Amino acid sequence: MKIAYFDCFSGASGDMILGALMDAGLSLETLKAELAKLKLTHYDLNVEKIAKKGIAGSQAIVIVEEYHHHHHRHLADVRAIIENSDLENSIKEKSIDIFTCLAEAEAKVHETTVDHIHFHEVGAMDAIIDVVGSVAGLAALGIEKIVCSALHVGAGTVECAHGTLPVPAPATVALIQGKPIYSTGVVGELLTPTGAAILTTLASEFGPMPAMTLETTGYGAGNADISIPNLLRITIGESAEEIKGIETERVAVMETSIDDMNPQIYGYLMEKMLQMGVMDVFLVPLHMKKNRPGVLLTVLCKMEMMDQITAFLLTETTTIGLRWRIDQRMKAHREIRTAKTAYGNMSFKVAKIGDRTVNVTPEYEDCKRVAMKKNIPLINVLDAARSVATKMV
Repeated sequence: MKIAYFDCFSGASGDMILGALMDAGLSLETLKAELAKLKLTHYDLNVEKIAKKGIAGSQAIVIVEEYHHHHHRHLADVRAIIENSDLENSIKEKSIDIFTCLAEAEAKVHETTVDHIHFHEVGAMDAIIDVVGSVAGLAALGIEKIVCSALHVGAGTVECAHGTLPVPAPATVALIQGKPIYSTGVVGELLTPTGAAILTTLASEFGPMPAMTLETTGYGAGNADISIPNLLRITIGESAEEIKGIETERVAVMETSIDDMNPQIYGYLMEKMLQMGVMDVFLVPLHMKKNRPGVLLTVLCKMEMMDQITAFLLTETTTIGLRWRIDQRMKAHREIRTAKTAYGNMSFKVAKIGDRTVNVTPEYEDCKRVAMKKNIPLINVLDAARSVATKMV
């Protein structure tokens, strides 16, 4: 699987995304050929090499005739242009999704409906080129999965058709709800509504760079000269899963050190969190301040469970704070199979790397159930199950 990772250390805009794609190997000719399928006129697209704070990148330059640059369009107009084009259906659908997200964000800000929104800068021809060009460019590069870093949004104010607005602009704020963002105080609109709409619509994950074998990197330059390099970096490579036959995923690791809680509670905590769906929970003994024995409680869970686990631990334990991080996890593909044993049918966990079976383990709960039902030693059931497991490898 080919992955593209957008590193938004200086935000993102539509033209920065186009520039990064071309800097990473997308040819201007290929991009123009795709955009020609829109059947639009009165514009041109060029690319220039440029350096920002000593780092070289490519700047996409969309040139639109003056009248058409200020021509306002509604969502229905933009949708008609894309639907009546000769683009691939998948490119049409993703492009329309992006503009729909933009319309919904603007409608939310102005307390109206998407049908009444005319996009101003966002709906101008250069934005159509940015959005459709980004979607078509990613497809032309064979990108199958898009991951994005936390979004650097900038600070200060920005001038637009609605006047002076705070940064990030209200439409941008609506688009990045639920996504990781930050600001370092760099003055300027680093993340534009168009850039936010493209990345939040197309990216399947936000966070650290996923495991991959690096193939190419590109830098897309913005127009502004600010205190940091005004560049968007794209990193493209093959995922570890595709290369090694090993599945990869990102997990949240949450932990807290406790030295003042009744130890009877830990069993309850572990049982409850496993019922909630965490991947693992374990305890490690510690020697803590004031010479107290303590416990490091560590939980592995999906990133979307972090709020739930945080609330649970702060409520159910004596801790008043947690640490967390996002880790990469590599694992064999797992599936459950049923096989006949001397004590009847039982479940086995089968681990595979690619097409090769590397481990088969009898399910403990099945073995325990059989032992209790038949009133025989558990060790006998386990031995019988393992004997079958060795024949399944």
